[in-house]
Amino acid sequence: MAENNKNTQFQSIKGFYDILPEHTPLWLKLEDTARQVLGQYGYRNIRMPAVESTDLFVRSVGEHTDIVEKEMYSWVDELNGDRLTLRPEGTAGCVRAVVEHSLTYNGPQRLWYMGPMFRHENVQKGRQRQFHQIGAEAFGYTGPDVEAEQIIMLARLWRALGLTDVELQINTIGDASERAEYRKTLIAYFEQHAGLLDEDARRRLHSNPLRILDSKNPRMQAMIEAAPKLMDQLGAETRVHYDGLCRMLQEAGVAFVHNPRLVRGLDYYNRTVFEWVTTRLGSQGTIAGGGRYDTLVERLGGQPTPACGFAMGMERIFLLMQEYGVTASDAPDVYLINVGAEAERLALNVAEQLREAGLSVAMHAGGGSFKSQMKKADRSGARYAVIIAEDEVRVGQVSLKPLREAGQQRSCSVNECIAQLNIAQLNMAQLNKEQLKT
Repeated sequence: MAENNKNTQFQSIKGFYDILPEHTPLWLKLEDTARQVLGQYGYRNIRMPAVESTDLFVRSVGEHTDIVEKEMYSWVDELNGDRLTLRPEGTAGCVRAVVEHSLTYNGPQRLWYMGPMFRHENVQKGRQRQFHQIGAEAFGYTGPDVEAEQIIMLARLWRALGLTDVELQINTIGDASERAEYRKTLIAYFEQHAGLLDEDARRRLHSNPLRILDSKNPRMQAMIEAAPKLMDQLGAETRVHYDGLCRMLQEAGVAFVHNPRLVRGLDYYNRTVFEWVTTRLGSQGTIAGGGRYDTLVERLGGQPTPACGFAMGMERIFLLMQEYGVTASDAPDVYLINVGAEAERLALNVAEQLREAGLSVAMHAGGGSFKSQMKKADRSGARYAVIIAEDEVRVGQVSLKPLREAGQQRSCSVNECIAQLNIAQLNMAQLNKEQLKT
């Protein structure tokens, strides 16, 4: 075996990547906005482990799905022989936690989570092997009103993020018995057109034929379009449920498209399924998707519990925010310049006073001339420089200098400086609020 080169420069693994400081402000804006909107609708945060039992995903997601067959990162624990998997999605783990901790014992629950997921996929724009999702799940609600609520909540989130060119597609895939009958019809139809099926469709034909409807193969589109429609085989109860959802969305002013080929890729769904899509990200155009899964809680060992939820792909939303020119900044409010030994000693105390008042402060460290510190203050993105030099030390004051707008540098006490900065912050917050309204 060749000796390891101690000078080897390590790189991140393909499909696993760093999010650098230049991008984290926009990520934080996405996270903070989602957290605020979810809170407005009464969803509470839950945090599940990134590693679960492999059998959890096989039983929930489905043995014949791409995730289980090809995409999971799984291994056997050397200590006890457990089969473990890095979570490829969040719903199964959330349901496991609800069942394990009896979270619905005292009534319905609205929960949300955020974090990394893992799938061994071909890496491309908007599709990584470690990716991040925000998900929401509602347990104990039978009617279409909670589905409408989740869709309306996502519509509010897009508005809050400044995203407008997104389309809602919805469908109903019926209950298990209805889907079983339709499955027979669909298999018979595809068998009649076996010569047109590609390799992937032939593989799915008897294990998961509904997924063939979602194929993007151009050669199969006319044949798929002519396939029997599930909507024609639904019972009255399922139709009433779906019609109720459509009516609620119309009354809420949320536009949607009925897509009879929308089935989603996971086995646990029933009745309502939906996706939010965009044309701005190429083939990776789905930014959020979900639906109802009324049998999953019982399948994972709990009491029969109706449920529905969704997940959104944070990488794709981040790319879409960039497409729209959405910006965010983590620049400090103040860059604190200090020139000379006396000023340096005073600067630590002044910086803490400013922070105590709620301001973010980058205090210059390492010495340097006034000119070089001013250059760094400008590069920091701070709106103001607070200057402490010999003159300021002598009179026990600081100088406040605007860096992003017109204005004169002025000397003042630390308390006066804090008051001026707080007024400036309030004015900026009001301006941002008015811009968001428009």
